[in-house]
Amino acid sequence: MKVLNWPLDKAGDLVFATPGVGDVIRSSVQGVTSVCNDIAHWSVRPEAIYSEFRGDGHTAITKPADIFSLDLEHIDRVVGWLSAKYKGIALAEGAGAGLLGLPGIPADIVALLSLTLRAIGEYATYYGFDISLQQERLFAMNVLGLASSPTDSSKALAMAQLVRIAQDVAQKQTWQQIEQHAFVQVIQQISKAVGIRLTKAKLAQVIPVAGAAIGGGFNAYFISKVCDAAFYLYRERFLANKYGADVIEITVEPAKHIDPHYPEEYASIP
Repeated sequence: MKVLNWPLDKAGDLVFATPGVGDVIRSSVQGVTSVCNDIAHWSVRPEAIYSEFRGDGHTAITKPADIFSLDLEHIDRVVGWLSAKYKGIALAEGAGAGLLGLPGIPADIVALLSLTLRAIGEYATYYGFDISLQQERLFAMNVLGLASSPTDSSKALAMAQLVRIAQDVAQKQTWQQIEQHAFVQVIQQISKAVGIRLTKAKLAQVIPVAGAAIGGGFNAYFISKVCDAAFYLYRERFLANKYGADVIEITVEPAKHIDPHYPEEYASIP
Protein backbone atom coordinates (compact mmCIF):
# COMPACT_ATOMS: atom_id res chain seq x y z
CA MET A 1 0.00 0.00 0.00
CA LYS A 2 2.91 2.34 0.66
CA VAL A 3 4.17 1.74 -2.89
CA LEU A 4 0.70 2.19 -4.38
CA ASN A 5 0.14 5.40 -2.40
CA TRP A 6 3.52 6.88 -3.35
CA PRO A 7 2.38 8.74 -6.53
CA LEU A 8 -0.58 10.40 -4.78
CA ASP A 9 1.57 11.18 -1.75
CA LYS A 10 4.17 12.95 -3.89
CA ALA A 11 1.49 14.67 -5.94
CA GLY A 12 -0.07 15.82 -2.69
CA ASP A 13 3.22 17.29 -1.50
CA LEU A 14 3.48 19.18 -4.79
CA VAL A 15 -0.09 20.48 -4.54
CA PHE A 16 0.46 21.57 -0.95
CA ALA A 17 3.50 23.59 -2.07
CA THR A 18 1.70 25.27 -4.99
CA PRO A 19 0.94 28.97 -4.37
CA GLY A 20 -2.79 29.63 -4.24
CA VAL A 21 -3.74 25.96 -4.16
CA GLY A 22 -2.01 25.64 -0.80
CA ASP A 23 -4.40 28.28 0.55
CA VAL A 24 -7.41 26.22 -0.57
CA ILE A 25 -6.06 23.16 1.18
CA ARG A 26 -5.25 25.12 4.33
CA SER A 27 -8.85 26.34 4.39
CA SER A 28 -10.00 22.75 3.99
CA VAL A 29 -7.86 21.54 6.89
CA GLN A 30 -9.01 24.43 9.09
CA GLY A 31 -12.63 23.63 8.14
CA VAL A 32 -12.08 20.00 9.06
CA THR A 33 -10.69 21.09 12.44
CA SER A 34 -13.67 23.26 13.29
CA VAL A 35 -16.12 20.56 12.20
CA CYS A 36 -14.28 17.79 14.04
CA ASN A 37 -14.13 19.76 17.28
CA ASP A 38 -17.81 19.47 18.08
CA ILE A 39 -19.45 17.35 15.40
CA ALA A 40 -20.06 14.26 17.55
CA HIS A 41 -21.58 16.50 20.23
CA TRP A 42 -23.88 18.35 17.84
CA SER A 43 -25.24 15.90 15.33
CA VAL A 44 -25.96 12.63 17.17
CA ARG A 45 -29.29 12.50 19.02
CA PRO A 46 -28.96 9.98 21.88
CA GLU A 47 -32.64 10.16 22.78
CA ALA A 48 -33.62 9.05 19.27
CA ILE A 49 -31.32 6.03 19.66
CA TYR A 50 -32.71 5.18 23.10
CA SER A 51 -36.18 5.42 21.58
CA GLU A 52 -35.14 2.77 19.02
CA PHE A 53 -34.20 0.44 21.87
CA ARG A 54 -37.53 1.05 23.57
CA GLY A 55 -39.31 0.38 20.28
CA ASP A 56 -37.49 -2.97 20.10
CA GLY A 57 -38.87 -3.95 23.49
CA HIS A 58 -36.11 -2.68 25.80
CA THR A 59 -38.35 -0.24 27.64
CA ALA A 60 -35.89 0.64 30.43
CA ILE A 61 -33.29 2.29 28.15
CA THR A 62 -33.17 6.02 28.90
CA LYS A 63 -29.44 6.72 29.40
CA PRO A 64 -26.03 5.29 28.40
CA ALA A 65 -25.58 3.12 31.50
CA ASP A 66 -28.88 1.32 30.85
CA ILE A 67 -27.49 -0.21 27.65
CA PHE A 68 -25.01 -2.34 29.63
CA SER A 69 -27.94 -4.32 31.01
CA LEU A 70 -28.51 -5.77 27.53
CA ASP A 71 -26.79 -8.63 25.75
CA LEU A 72 -24.56 -7.76 22.83
CA GLU A 73 -26.79 -9.58 20.35
CA HIS A 74 -29.73 -7.36 21.33
CA ILE A 75 -27.72 -4.21 20.60
CA ASP A 76 -26.45 -5.62 17.31
CA ARG A 77 -30.04 -6.21 16.23
CA VAL A 78 -31.01 -2.59 16.94
CA VAL A 79 -27.88 -1.26 15.18
CA GLY A 80 -28.90 -3.26 12.11
CA TRP A 81 -27.62 -1.95 8.78
CA LEU A 82 -26.33 1.36 10.11
CA SER A 83 -23.21 1.27 7.94
CA ALA A 84 -25.31 0.85 4.77
CA LYS A 85 -27.03 4.16 5.46
CA TYR A 86 -23.74 6.01 5.75
CA LYS A 87 -22.19 4.31 2.71
CA GLY A 88 -25.15 5.39 0.59
CA ILE A 89 -24.95 9.00 1.76
CA ALA A 90 -21.16 9.10 1.30
CA LEU A 91 -21.42 7.66 -2.21
CA ALA A 92 -23.90 10.32 -3.30
CA GLU A 93 -22.00 13.18 -1.66
CA GLY A 94 -18.64 12.09 -3.07
CA ALA A 95 -20.01 11.68 -6.58
CA GLY A 96 -21.41 15.22 -6.51
CA ALA A 97 -18.17 16.68 -5.23
CA GLY A 98 -16.15 14.63 -7.71
CA LEU A 99 -17.90 16.35 -10.61
CA LEU A 100 -16.34 19.64 -9.46
CA GLY A 101 -12.77 18.30 -9.56
CA LEU A 102 -10.14 20.11 -7.50
CA PRO A 103 -12.40 22.99 -6.34
CA GLY A 104 -14.79 20.47 -4.79
CA ILE A 105 -12.18 18.73 -2.64
CA PRO A 106 -12.18 21.11 0.41
CA ALA A 107 -15.96 21.00 0.87
CA ASP A 108 -15.96 17.27 0.14
CA ILE A 109 -13.42 16.60 2.90
CA VAL A 110 -15.39 18.63 5.44
CA ALA A 111 -18.60 16.81 4.47
CA LEU A 112 -16.92 13.39 4.58
CA LEU A 113 -15.35 14.04 7.98
CA SER A 114 -18.69 15.31 9.31
CA LEU A 115 -20.38 12.15 8.09
CA THR A 116 -17.73 9.79 9.45
CA LEU A 117 -17.70 11.39 12.89
CA ARG A 118 -21.47 11.24 13.02
CA ALA A 119 -21.28 7.53 12.19
CA ILE A 120 -18.72 6.96 14.95
CA GLY A 121 -20.87 8.93 17.37
CA GLU A 122 -23.89 6.79 16.56
CA TYR A 123 -22.00 3.54 17.06
CA ALA A 124 -20.66 4.87 20.38
CA THR A 125 -24.14 5.80 21.57
CA TYR A 126 -25.70 2.49 20.52
CA TYR A 127 -23.10 0.61 22.57
CA GLY A 128 -23.53 2.73 25.70
CA PHE A 129 -20.86 5.44 25.52
CA ASP A 130 -21.51 9.13 26.17
CA ILE A 131 -19.89 11.08 23.33
CA SER A 132 -20.08 14.35 25.25
CA LEU A 133 -17.22 13.16 27.49
CA GLN A 134 -13.65 14.16 26.66
CA GLN A 135 -12.32 10.64 26.59
CA GLU A 136 -15.07 9.54 24.21
CA ARG A 137 -14.43 12.40 21.83
CA LEU A 138 -10.73 11.55 21.81
CA PHE A 139 -11.56 7.89 21.25
CA ALA A 140 -13.78 8.83 18.29
CA MET A 141 -11.02 10.94 16.74
CA ASN A 142 -8.57 8.07 17.09
CA VAL A 143 -11.03 5.67 15.43
CA LEU A 144 -10.91 8.12 12.53
CA GLY A 145 -7.12 8.24 12.76
CA LEU A 146 -6.98 4.45 12.62
CA ALA A 147 -9.28 4.17 9.60
CA SER A 148 -7.35 6.84 7.66
CA SER A 149 -3.85 5.58 8.55
CA PRO A 150 -1.74 5.10 5.41
CA THR A 151 1.04 3.12 7.14
CA ASP A 152 1.47 0.43 9.79
CA SER A 153 3.28 2.92 12.05
CA SER A 154 0.39 5.40 12.03
CA LYS A 155 -2.07 2.55 12.66
CA ALA A 156 0.01 1.57 15.70
CA LEU A 157 -0.07 5.15 17.00
CA ALA A 158 -3.86 5.22 16.73
CA MET A 159 -4.26 1.79 18.32
CA ALA A 160 -2.07 2.82 21.26
CA GLN A 161 -4.50 5.66 21.96
CA LEU A 162 -7.55 3.44 21.53
CA VAL A 163 -6.17 0.78 23.89
CA ARG A 164 -5.31 3.35 26.54
CA ILE A 165 -8.72 5.02 26.55
CA ALA A 166 -10.61 1.71 26.34
CA GLN A 167 -8.65 0.25 29.27
CA ASP A 168 -9.11 3.32 31.43
CA VAL A 169 -12.86 3.40 30.88
CA ALA A 170 -13.29 -0.37 31.32
CA GLN A 171 -11.29 -0.34 34.56
CA LYS A 172 -13.52 2.50 35.80
CA GLN A 173 -10.49 4.69 36.28
CA THR A 174 -11.18 8.37 36.79
CA TRP A 175 -10.20 10.13 33.60
CA GLN A 176 -8.09 13.13 34.49
CA GLN A 177 -9.84 16.06 32.92
CA ILE A 178 -7.57 17.63 30.34
CA GLU A 179 -7.11 21.36 30.34
CA GLN A 180 -9.50 22.66 27.69
CA HIS A 181 -6.75 24.39 25.73
CA ALA A 182 -4.69 21.18 25.56
CA PHE A 183 -7.75 19.12 24.62
CA VAL A 184 -8.66 21.45 21.75
CA GLN A 185 -5.04 21.47 20.57
CA VAL A 186 -4.88 17.66 20.42
CA ILE A 187 -8.20 17.50 18.53
CA GLN A 188 -6.86 20.07 16.07
CA GLN A 189 -3.63 18.16 15.55
CA ILE A 190 -5.42 14.88 14.85
CA SER A 191 -7.87 16.69 12.56
CA LYS A 192 -5.01 18.27 10.64
CA ALA A 193 -3.32 14.90 10.11
CA VAL A 194 -6.54 13.26 8.93
CA GLY A 195 -7.35 16.25 6.68
CA ILE A 196 -3.97 16.04 4.96
CA ARG A 197 -4.34 12.29 4.44
CA LEU A 198 -7.76 12.67 2.87
CA THR A 199 -6.64 15.56 0.69
CA LYS A 200 -3.87 13.44 -0.80
CA ALA A 201 -6.15 10.43 -1.18
CA LYS A 202 -8.78 12.44 -3.04
CA LEU A 203 -6.46 14.03 -5.60
CA ALA A 204 -7.56 11.42 -8.13
CA GLN A 205 -10.89 13.28 -8.31
CA VAL A 206 -9.25 15.90 -10.53
CA ILE A 207 -9.22 13.35 -13.41
CA PRO A 208 -11.76 14.57 -16.00
CA VAL A 209 -15.01 12.58 -16.34
CA ALA A 210 -13.86 9.91 -13.86
CA GLY A 211 -13.90 12.33 -10.91
CA ALA A 212 -17.50 11.58 -9.90
CA ALA A 213 -16.99 7.81 -9.89
CA ILE A 214 -13.68 8.10 -8.04
CA GLY A 215 -15.06 10.61 -5.51
CA GLY A 216 -18.17 8.59 -4.76
CA GLY A 217 -16.28 5.30 -4.67
CA PHE A 218 -13.58 6.59 -2.35
CA ASN A 219 -16.08 8.12 0.08
CA ALA A 220 -18.07 4.88 0.28
CA TYR A 221 -14.84 2.90 0.73
CA PHE A 222 -13.53 5.22 3.44
CA ILE A 223 -16.71 5.39 5.47
CA SER A 224 -16.97 1.60 5.20
CA LYS A 225 -13.56 1.36 6.88
CA VAL A 226 -14.65 3.84 9.56
CA CYS A 227 -17.92 1.99 10.25
CA ASP A 228 -16.15 -1.38 10.43
CA ALA A 229 -13.58 -0.01 12.87
CA ALA A 230 -16.24 1.66 15.03
CA PHE A 231 -18.48 -1.43 14.99
CA TYR A 232 -15.80 -3.82 16.25
CA LEU A 233 -14.06 -1.41 18.63
CA TYR A 234 -17.23 -0.30 20.41
CA ARG A 235 -18.53 -3.88 20.62
CA GLU A 236 -15.25 -4.91 22.24
CA ARG A 237 -15.47 -1.98 24.64
CA PHE A 238 -19.06 -2.86 25.51
CA LEU A 239 -17.97 -6.37 26.47
CA ALA A 240 -14.97 -5.03 28.40
CA ASN A 241 -17.13 -2.61 30.39
CA LYS A 242 -19.63 -5.36 31.14
CA TYR A 243 -17.28 -8.28 31.83
CA GLY A 244 -13.89 -6.73 32.60
CA ALA A 245 -10.98 -5.00 30.91
CA ASP A 246 -9.28 -8.32 30.12
CA VAL A 247 -11.64 -8.65 27.17
CA ILE A 248 -9.69 -5.94 25.33
CA GLU A 249 -7.12 -7.34 22.95
CA ILE A 250 -3.77 -5.64 23.56
CA THR A 251 -2.41 -5.17 20.05
CA VAL A 252 0.05 -2.45 21.12
CA GLU A 253 1.19 -0.93 24.38
CA PRO A 254 -1.22 1.73 25.68
CA ALA A 255 -0.20 5.29 24.83
CA LYS A 256 1.43 7.42 27.47
CA HIS A 257 0.31 10.73 25.92
CA ILE A 258 -3.06 11.80 24.54
CA ASP A 259 -1.54 13.16 21.31
CA PRO A 260 -0.57 10.33 18.92
CA HIS A 261 1.96 12.63 17.21
CA TYR A 262 1.11 11.72 13.65
CA PRO A 263 3.85 12.85 11.22
CA GLU A 264 1.26 14.87 9.25
CA GLU A 265 0.72 17.09 12.30
CA TYR A 266 4.03 18.76 11.61
CA ALA A 267 3.62 19.19 7.85
CA SER A 268 3.76 22.85 6.96
CA ILE A 269 1.08 24.20 4.66
CA PRO A 270 2.20 27.24 2.62
